[in-house]
Amino acid sequence: MEKSTLQPAGVFDMFARINTVPRPSKHEAQMIEFLANFGRDLGLETIVDETGNVLIRKPATKGMENKPTVILQSHMDMVCEKNNDIDFDFQKDAIQTYIDGDWMKARGTTLGADDGIGCAMEMAILADNTLKHGPLECVFTVDEETGLTGAEGMKPGFMTGKMLINLDSEDEGELFVSCAGGCRTAATFRFTPEAAPADAFFLRLTIKGLTGGHSGDDIDKKRANANKLLVRFLYDGLKAWNLRLADIQAGGLHNAIPREASCIVAIPNKFKEQARVQWNIFAADVQEEFYATEPSMEFILESTEPVATVLPEEVNRKLILALQAVDNGVYAMSQEIALVETSSNLASIRQTEPGVIAINSSQRSSLLSNRLNMAHTVAAAFELAGAEVEIGEGYPGWKMNPNSEILRIAREQYVRLFDKEPIVRGIHAGLECGLFSEKYPDLDMVSFGPTLRGVHSPDERLLIPTVDMVWRHLLAILENV
Repeated sequence: MEKSTLQPAGVFDMFARINTVPRPSKHEAQMIEFLANFGRDLGLETIVDETGNVLIRKPATKGMENKPTVILQSHMDMVCEKNNDIDFDFQKDAIQTYIDGDWMKARGTTLGADDGIGCAMEMAILADNTLKHGPLECVFTVDEETGLTGAEGMKPGFMTGKMLINLDSEDEGELFVSCAGGCRTAATFRFTPEAAPADAFFLRLTIKGLTGGHSGDDIDKKRANANKLLVRFLYDGLKAWNLRLADIQAGGLHNAIPREASCIVAIPNKFKEQARVQWNIFAADVQEEFYATEPSMEFILESTEPVATVLPEEVNRKLILALQAVDNGVYAMSQEIALVETSSNLASIRQTEPGVIAINSSQRSSLLSNRLNMAHTVAAAFELAGAEVEIGEGYPGWKMNPNSEILRIAREQYVRLFDKEPIVRGIHAGLECGLFSEKYPDLDMVSFGPTLRGVHSPDERLLIPTVDMVWRHLLAILENV
């Protein structure tokens, strides 16, 4: 399959254009300008709000002026993750895509199909005057990935339609009608570093090559968390050899399951060989536990130059104990459907400066009470260890509307096109629909999109044939609203 033959051509052409524009979360200025110029060059009403969200209105095609206005919505920012051996600047460089069978991938980085492919569909609709539809509002929000601040900052009245199609889902053939709410819990350990023990040798411990993925939608897939694995060895080393932590740089974005973790530790010289043997045993145990989901994980132990300071003994002990104790993964399943209800992800552990270790985690739940309980559970472990803890305000979930008209139309058109029923379900991830439902309580919403895998990681890939299926489905809905 060649890029030049991809269908629908208009969508893939727009996606290629989008991938030349840098758009990290919270750094979307170039993308905002690109989209605003795109709308104005088409002669369409184009608005940029105070937050940076872009709205482009397209009038109805002739004879369809009386149809209700439909909002198409996607987010313009992308998760910026890359392999450590790749030289790439997300604020300057274009994403390099390639075709592998039926999949589109990027070379060593996230692909940006989350949610660039949704943006591309909107742009293709705006640019094509042969399509049949009523009045449209195409909305492109900022900073969905690191705080939903685009949807949060949107003022009521910015959108005027009563039906919204969110194009930010990742499984073709599934119509999403509810989502989880979420929040972040941050812990900070502050201390005065002390001189490293005189009889110590120093090791750098690294775990990498994990699958990673979305901290909500992939949390139930038994993928290893690199941070929790590394902490597991630190805990054993603390008990066996009074291991002392000198530096740690583990994990990354709050909404990604950590793929890599590394630290420098000091261990008494007399335990040098014992530590190496135990590392190999530990690696073998973990590989057996995750043989199906983590076939490419690597465990690297290497000697390193002596480091002048380490964590004070009591801070070292409490930090490692807290990290071992803190909850990670699925906490509760829904009582109604086969879906994760509540979860937590230990996202990052980083020494940001001498004497400061910052920890970030994210909690999700379709129930506000359980989201708060999960956040409090995580906070309690760190508070007991003496850390400063802050729980963010979070964002709301989206409750299913059993009388949804847009869902009825989407379902009917899917059956007509593909002669099978779509799956109607909720998602254990944050969608901007949750915030829209607060600001626009009467808004009728559904979310769908083509199949993506490995999102929020350099393994992100887009299943090409599903793009055409979603495109045809979307056009059918717009024509039959």
